[in-house]
Amino acid sequence: MQISQIFRSSIGKKLLLAITGLSWAGFAVGHFIGNTTLLLKDPTPFNKYAHFLSGLGGALILVELILAASLLVHLFFAIKVTLENRKARPVKYAVSKSAGRESKKGFATSTMIYTGILLIIFLVLHITHFKFGAVYMTTVDGNQIRDLYKTVYEFYADPINTAYYVIMMILLGTHLSHGVWSAFQSLGLNGNRFTPFIYKVGFLVAVIVSVGFIAIPIYIHFTGGAV
Repeated sequence: MQISQIFRSSIGKKLLLAITGLSWAGFAVGHFIGNTTLLLKDPTPFNKYAHFLSGLGGALILVELILAASLLVHLFFAIKVTLENRKARPVKYAVSKSAGRESKKGFATSTMIYTGILLIIFLVLHITHFKFGAVYMTTVDGNQIRDLYKTVYEFYADPINTAYYVIMMILLGTHLSHGVWSAFQSLGLNGNRFTPFIYKVGFLVAVIVSVGFIAIPIYIHFTGGAV
């Protein structure tokens, strides 16, 4: 079977969804770890972290292009699979509920496409706000670098910005709670032995990432504001 035929099959589409989804879940975890330096009152660690990333130059651009491509692939096949599933089952269930231990059908499952689209819109706005937002400069180790710490603190001084971010991170947690578990299933880790474990892993990742991301702007808003 040719590669093109594999990715036109139901299994191939789910594999692409799993791989691209897990790549973004991994990115979210890494991004969260880096952002924990925002909890420090000293802006230097976060600014040095941000400066290090921007200093990667071409390597950073390559990573961004790969992530953007994986996101587009994920969105394309998510919409395609959703439409195909609806075509195969045109009559909706009267009640949405779990279909059993391994299916885990529920709110997170039925809203995946909607939370995914909203999160992509949020991502575009998030990049616009910080990568291309207000620029302040500071001196670290004798070098002039961007004071992104100040930009972030200034942004979350606004309660509307903080509230919007919190809502989006709740949606992220909802998306991850099913997405991570489903991705591992698509990669073959399912059955009575693995399903309970990977479901717990997916739920744990969702809670850690979403609660962690929520805690940062709330902390900034109530303790720092515009610095």
